[in-house]
Amino acid sequence: MARPQAPSSVTVLGEWVADAFTDPARSSSDELALRALPGGGPANTAVALARLGTPTRFLGRFSTDVFGTLFRARLSDAGVDLTGSVTAPEPSTLAVADLDETGQATYTFYADSAADWQWTDEELATTGWESAACLHTGSLALIRQPGGTRIEDHLAKAREHVTVSIDPNVRPLLVPPAAYRERLPHWCALADILRLSEDDLALLLPGVSPEEACDTWHAAGARLVVITLGGRGALASLDGHRVTVPTPTVDVVDTVGAGDSFTAGLLHRLTALGYLGGRLDGLGLEAITDACTFAAHVAALTCSVPGADPPWAETSAISVPAISGRRPLRRQ
Repeated sequence: MARPQAPSSVTVLGEWVADAFTDPARSSSDELALRALPGGGPANTAVALARLGTPTRFLGRFSTDVFGTLFRARLSDAGVDLTGSVTAPEPSTLAVADLDETGQATYTFYADSAADWQWTDEELATTGWESAACLHTGSLALIRQPGGTRIEDHLAKAREHVTVSIDPNVRPLLVPPAAYRERLPHWCALADILRLSEDDLALLLPGVSPEEACDTWHAAGARLVVITLGGRGALASLDGHRVTVPTPTVDVVDTVGAGDSFTAGLLHRLTALGYLGGRLDGLGLEAITDACTFAAHVAALTCSVPGADPPWAETSAISVPAISGRRPLRRQ
């Protein structure tokens, strides 16, 4: 049963990344034109949450360069609260994306000494979590040093007050998978919710089935594990009790930001149902099925347009089925 008295906001802690895509219309044999769009897993999740209607705060370190200005505008336009974010002298992170014929993206990162990884204990101590039901983080901010270890310490303190959600979002070209494997048991001990993709799974536990992986991560401490399976849907496991939801059929333009949108849809729905704010007390498979089905539709809508452009809650040419009496999502 929903608990309307629970906090209803989500705080997202992590990085912004400038995603640069080739622009064939402006490129030639002696010139490569790039189109830069604001991206980055945690930031995409924050934008998607706010567009869905969840009060959302983003904690990031924003460079004073041209990309930092772009990132702030993107978040503000979505209605994200930037209280607690930091203005930083270091440069922004840049990722150059190469899309294959199916729309899958492969990235080359330019991230050394970027602003996103330089969190200090003092900066994190001032961020607070008083109004949040959930603190979501992960991706490169949680693994890159020196900030990653400091964020882990911050999560250990925050989980006394909020639900903790982590998306590892493994980037093997930038950080060796072995580094994620070393830290993941500790992350599971901190996290109530672990959301990752089957590509992440293949890098973290090669040759291990999704079901076996869920049991491994439950044993390490994560109560709810959700693995997105691309076109085959998503597997959710709560303390070993499992459900699979399908992927809606859409014309896929690309998959950029799909996983981040799924995470946003999942957290949005669990927040609306009143299950976030603690250790997922009272959560059962019916509510998980509801939330994952909703999340799969949000991700599908993101795949139907170029780039990480998650849907808005109210207006669109594409609608998805209402769930449990909620109004359908619509794309702006």
